[in-house]
Formats: sequence, C-alpha cells, structure tokens
Amino acid sequence: MFADTLDGLDASLFLVDTDGRLIHANTAGQAMLDASDVLLELRGVLMACDSTVSQTLRQVFAAAGRGDQAHGINGLAISMIGLDGERHVAHVLSLTSGMRRNASAACSAVAALFVRKAALTILPRSEALRNAFKLTPAELRVLAIVELGGVPEVAAALGVANTTIKTHVRRLFEKTGAARQADFVKLVAGYATPLRKPAECRQSVGATR
Repeated sequence: MFADTLDGLDASLFLVDTDGRLIHANTAGQAMLDASDVLLELRGVLMACDSTVSQTLRQVFAAAGRGDQAHGINGLAISMIGLDGERHVAHVLSLTSGMRRNASAACSAVAALFVRKAALTILPRSEALRNAFKLTPAELRVLAIVELGGVPEVAAALGVANTTIKTHVRRLFEKTGAARQADFVKLVAGYATPLRKPAECRQSVGATR
C-alpha cells in the first residue's frame, strides 16, 4: 500500500542506504533509471550520469547514514543536467534524524532522493484552479502559456489566432488579479499537483530490494 502511494507521485523517488545502494524506486523513479540519462543503477548502487553529481550524492548519503545534520541534508537541492540537456533538480530527505530515526530503525534506507525535471508543470484540467477562479474550459487550455512561454506559442499549439489567446489571457488576469505574466506564473505554480497524471498511474514497477 505504501509503495502504491509512492507510485502516485509525479517526482521520481529513490530510497537508498548509506552506501548509495538502491532500496526502492517508485514508478517514476524506475522510468528515470530505465532512460539512463540522469540517474542509473550500477551493480545495485544509485549513481548520476554526471560523475561530479555522483560524488556529491555519495557524500550526502554517507552523511545521512551518520545522522550528520551539519551538512544541511534536509532541504538540500542538487542540480542535475541529463544527457539530453534537460535540467533536473534533486532534493534529499534524511531518514535518520528526529523521530524518523526510530521509525526507520529496522530499515536500511537512510535517505530519500526526490528528483524532478526543472520545469513548471500543471495539469491543464486543474479542478482547483477552475473552481477557485471560475475558469472556462477555453481559459484552462490557455494555461499552457505558463509552459510554452508566450501568446504566439500558445496560439500555434492550440491552432487559434493570437488575438483569441490575448482575449483569454486578459480575462485570466482579471479573474485571478494578476497584473503581469510573471505574477500569473507564480499563481499557477502554487496550484501545481505533486501527483502523476491518472493515465500514468499504473501498477508499480518499482523494485523493492
């Protein structure tokens, strides 16, 4: 049940021991390992394709195993660039501090590594946004401006005129109270879901070791 819950996360999740050995990967994490362009598993050890990042991960996992919080493990962000040039960011959560130390006493995992692509993503059918600001289906589709970057790009993607997109954007600004696109992007980011798209939520393929 716990594994199924982790498989619902949009972020790739890896549980590792103090030597970086992979204990568990959720579905998104296993997909990332299969792609082998950001992280990979070599002889059971979680490694980054970038050797410098791999060294950093080894140091962080070892520190987590010692319960060493001087390195600021919790909340630590690590930048990664995949072989395809895409940027990712990883966050490490120590499992050997505070109450987690006792909770995981019988588990070999000392750290949880969360990895996500460094991109602003949001489901275009977001119920929360739609209900909060009474957005129309057309206005929800225009939320693509957050990811695509501008009116021409959104118009091309949706196959409509620039003027149509501008009209929807103006209405979005009026409804949300945003004064500029940067404010709107921040607002949308606040409603981003940490869960995977329903179509992607399938039976777990994460390997528990």
